[in-house]
Amino acid sequence: MSDAVVIGAGPNGLVAANLLADQGWSVEVLEAQERPGGAVFSDRAVHPDFVNDLFSSFYPLAAASPVIAGLRLEDEGLRWSHAPQVLAHPLADGRCAVIDRDLDVTAEGLDELCAGDGRSWRAQCATWDRAGHDLLQALFTTMPPVRALAGLGMKLRGGGALRLARAMLLPVRRLGEEEFDGEGARLLLAGNALHADLGPESAIGGGFGWLMSMLGQQFGFPVPVGGAVSLTDALVSRLRRRGGVIRCGEPVTEIVVERGRAVAVHTASGDTVPARRAVLADVSAPALYGHLVAPEHLPPQVLDDMRRFQWDFATFKIDWALDSTIPWKAGAASGAGTVHLADSVDDLTRFAAQIAMGQIPDNPFLLVGQMTTADPTRSPAGTESAWAYTHLPRVVRGDAGDAGLDGSWDATQREIMADRMEQRVEQFAPGFRARIMSRRVLSPPTLQSEDSNLSEGALNGGTTALHQQAVFRPIPGTGRPETPVRGLYLASASAHPGGGVHGAPGANAARAALGFRRPFADALALVQRTLTGGSGAAAVGNR
Repeated sequence: MSDAVVIGAGPNGLVAANLLADQGWSVEVLEAQERPGGAVFSDRAVHPDFVNDLFSSFYPLAAASPVIAGLRLEDEGLRWSHAPQVLAHPLADGRCAVIDRDLDVTAEGLDELCAGDGRSWRAQCATWDRAGHDLLQALFTTMPPVRALAGLGMKLRGGGALRLARAMLLPVRRLGEEEFDGEGARLLLAGNALHADLGPESAIGGGFGWLMSMLGQQFGFPVPVGGAVSLTDALVSRLRRRGGVIRCGEPVTEIVVERGRAVAVHTASGDTVPARRAVLADVSAPALYGHLVAPEHLPPQVLDDMRRFQWDFATFKIDWALDSTIPWKAGAASGAGTVHLADSVDDLTRFAAQIAMGQIPDNPFLLVGQMTTADPTRSPAGTESAWAYTHLPRVVRGDAGDAGLDGSWDATQREIMADRMEQRVEQFAPGFRARIMSRRVLSPPTLQSEDSNLSEGALNGGTTALHQQAVFRPIPGTGRPETPVRGLYLASASAHPGGGVHGAPGANAARAALGFRRPFADALALVQRTLTGGSGAAAVGNR
């Protein structure tokens, strides 16, 4: 019998397992897929000479995460690589807004686009320099982050903390209008907000876009040398050296609850795997509540709240093997690892509105990854391993274009959507399509089949919108990993602080299982019991 069973070998599950093993716990990780890693995986399926990341690729949150830093994955052989520039957003007139890790280069480039915007960017970076450390500490720890917020208040006196809080609650359109005069800087913020499901008019889109932009400025958007799978390999290697066991191809079908406590799991193969002290679930909240945990073990309020759980956008992705680099009209985009494609902030508003109405966008916003530019090991010299993805509505009601796409995503519809995306790239890089040697098309159902946590390709474990953040994530409560079942902890991106490869949900779940900050957590458990209306709500700890 293991001390802990971890359901899911995605990055959060592997982080949780490592931290438990560090404390001497015996840990068994059960993964439904035939390989570990979840959405951190790469292969050579597009072309044998090319490494393509199947899901995530760039990891600014990992670079900033104290959780990842504390694991010392470099001891397992993990190495990071950077593109010459972090991010580029080509403009319709052929110019280009660029984030470079050298602040002077970023600011001077923005000044060339619009006089004064470079100075404004420096001012944003100065605020980040004062507040960034405490903001990241607040983001990556359990709720409420008292120490980090206290530190932030000390550094930003005289109303500075309130002004920063206001700015971070703003829609990204409004933040851009308040801080910058030119479209280039505004697009950098707005494009970064749409890494999640936050359109230009969404509350906290300004804060998310600003956070991602500042992370890019300070840390860059690094990639693991050799492919995303190198990060998974390092986590797996570290865990195994500490005695942890990973069993792949073992879907968990049920969490066994006895007298209000999680004591074991059942697998699809018929095994019962007992857990002496805790079960940690790196699965989506909808999968946990009412599926893995039978409804009779949950307070009615939890089940009612789960009816209101909101997923983030669906995703459609293409991976390419290109026989040369992408021929951008805006030459400055050639050195960026990540490139955003949208004509204007208004264009992004139109894109987000179409998704809100259930329409497949006719002029999709694209995030493009130039992976060989970021890591030369990904493909032969002079070529490019690349990808692009766009967001889609989860429930399709129509096609804003003229192709009649209906979201069934059969072979014909997949090819039509992929062609639409490639034509979008072609607008900014004439001749792009002639460079395609081979491609892989990943529709929302395909992404979900590869990782069940990616429901319809949702990347963040649930919407990033304000109403499902902090104490509202995944449902109104305490924002902590404890669940209404004793000894069961939510360790996925559905838990605070949400999506991104930073390991915080897994780390928070592991710390809760270990009983860290026990007196304060017990008080929060009492609050959660009141909020969820359940007599069997979470008791913290593992004993």
